[in-house]
Amino acid sequence: MLFNSYQFILVFLPITFLVFYALGKVQKYQLAMLWLVVASLFFYSWWAYKFLFLLLFSITANYFIGTRIIAKLSEHPKVSKSWLIGGIVFNLSLLIFYKYTNFLIDSVNVAFAKQFTHLDIVLPLAISFFTFQQIAFLVDLYQGKAKIPPLLTYFLFNTFFPQLIAGPIVHHQEMIPQLDNKRVLIFRPKNISIGLTIFIIGLFKKVGIADNLAPIADQVFKLAAMGEIPTFWEGWTGALCYSFQLYFDFSGYSDMAIGLAKLFGINLPINFNSPYKAANIIDFWRRWHITLSRFLRDYLYIPLGGNKHGTFNRYKNLMLTMLLGGLWHGAGLNFILWGALHGAYLIVNHLWQQIYKNSKLNFSHLLSYRYACHVLTFLSVVFAWVLFRAENFESAMRMYQAMSGSAGIQLPARLTVYLEQFSLSSLFIANGMFHHLLFQWQEALLMLTAAVIVCFSFPNTIAFMNNYYPIKQEYFGNQRTLSVAFKPTVLWALFLSLLAFICLTLLSHPSEFLYYKF
Repeated sequence: MLFNSYQFILVFLPITFLVFYALGKVQKYQLAMLWLVVASLFFYSWWAYKFLFLLLFSITANYFIGTRIIAKLSEHPKVSKSWLIGGIVFNLSLLIFYKYTNFLIDSVNVAFAKQFTHLDIVLPLAISFFTFQQIAFLVDLYQGKAKIPPLLTYFLFNTFFPQLIAGPIVHHQEMIPQLDNKRVLIFRPKNISIGLTIFIIGLFKKVGIADNLAPIADQVFKLAAMGEIPTFWEGWTGALCYSFQLYFDFSGYSDMAIGLAKLFGINLPINFNSPYKAANIIDFWRRWHITLSRFLRDYLYIPLGGNKHGTFNRYKNLMLTMLLGGLWHGAGLNFILWGALHGAYLIVNHLWQQIYKNSKLNFSHLLSYRYACHVLTFLSVVFAWVLFRAENFESAMRMYQAMSGSAGIQLPARLTVYLEQFSLSSLFIANGMFHHLLFQWQEALLMLTAAVIVCFSFPNTIAFMNNYYPIKQEYFGNQRTLSVAFKPTVLWALFLSLLAFICLTLLSHPSEFLYYKF
């Protein structure tokens, strides 16, 4: 079931909401929590009920392993550690089997010239998210940072439908205390107002912006997958449209998840903080998929040694972390290369910061330098997204060939008259900028312009709601005063109602969120 569907918005959500608060009104805390678990499991099984048993098995097994870790921790720490290792192996084994088996088969076929056939395996929805979430919980149990909650609370912690499918990857300290607090059952109109506002904004990002960029990006990448080399303008249009499609798709999902949780009195962690406004790649990864970056830092990069054992080991750990982060997103060479590219970006960024710090140069006060940093970061991210989106390595190379202009930069024919005066006409092909594609370049330009304006000129949703949603100061620094911010006024209510109506008219053909694939 999709957040952006009539079934969810008009049936599932109202019923779940009304029953939850009806049970809360008569102070039936356990029944209300059980109702949320049952509703969440129904939400998950709507996609493929057979994988519901896998989810239940994973949660039950991890809860049992967690009890064993705690039981043996004080008297038999080695036994406790064995349970931890067994739990991690158990979780990773499920993930590897379902997500990476066929990729491993392909790798063996290439390496040893074999012809093993793929297994008929369907990737269970959300397996990457609930696997990482439970691994983090087991590690924290072993380190004494967590306690075993009641079984019902643990089930809700792992199945809560707003964040079950594509995150955020929640930490036990962020969720379990809230779920254990019976005050969550109190109906608060303020929570409803805040939750609906954030949900509606996220829904518009998805159906109003991301879904309208998708057909343009799909045409260009499909062309490259078919063996054609797009034109220079087609290549950049496709890459930019996909970059903004992914941005608003994931940003929209993150908003909708936070808004839905708020309807039930739960505050989810921020997962998206205007990453295209980042000043460098380090900053980008502090803003993009924040909870995944946090997991990779706390449970992979730091255990590997982090930056404690010299510069070389620091960069090695960075690269390994990003390689595994790329592989987490998908089982394919493209994702590994995407992770490696971002690993290289981060290493270069750290090197530059060290050089800049040790030198007597100081450009930070120059507006041109700051703008150059933002532009370079954005273009680097767009360049890497090509690998992320392309169907295979070969089609990614065709996209890069197009974007580099090596296949010629096509312009309208009348402009070549002027170029010939400078002996530049050989670089250009005068048969149209978009001759491969069906879409109108005016439509693409209009959608990209709208996406750029919203992305770079407007505050993100959580900044927009900063007076009404709990956020950490670190997300926004000292810039707390915004020219555009939510206020509980009649005018804002009318505007949001209009936005909701527009969204509902666009739901006839709902599309999956891109992060459902990961």
